[in-house]
Amino acid sequence: MEKVFDGKKAAKLGTVANPAVITVPTAERVKELESVFQENGWRYTIELAPDQPEDIKDLEILLNPLKTKVVDKRVGRNEPCPCGSGKKYKKCCGQ
Repeated sequence: MEKVFDGKKAAKLGTVANPAVITVPTAERVKELESVFQENGWRYTIELAPDQPEDIKDLEILLNPLKTKVVDKRVGRNEPCPCGSGKKYKKCCGQ
């Protein structure tokens, strides 16, 4: 059986160990994106490929990082019901 997790943490995107890799069709677009990367201090590799479609997934990930989800606390069975009835949750809305 193969190991799925080797215990090593992946390097953060946009660093020396894991630079962002994007593909663009024109030299103008290369200059635009270089300025974005340099402005933010990210490491990158831009490939100029006129015959391939533009691929800027790594840049989109860097510009829009995932937000941490905050979960609201659940109402316990014996706590007052949040609807304001004054009854316990288990006797009111928690049936």
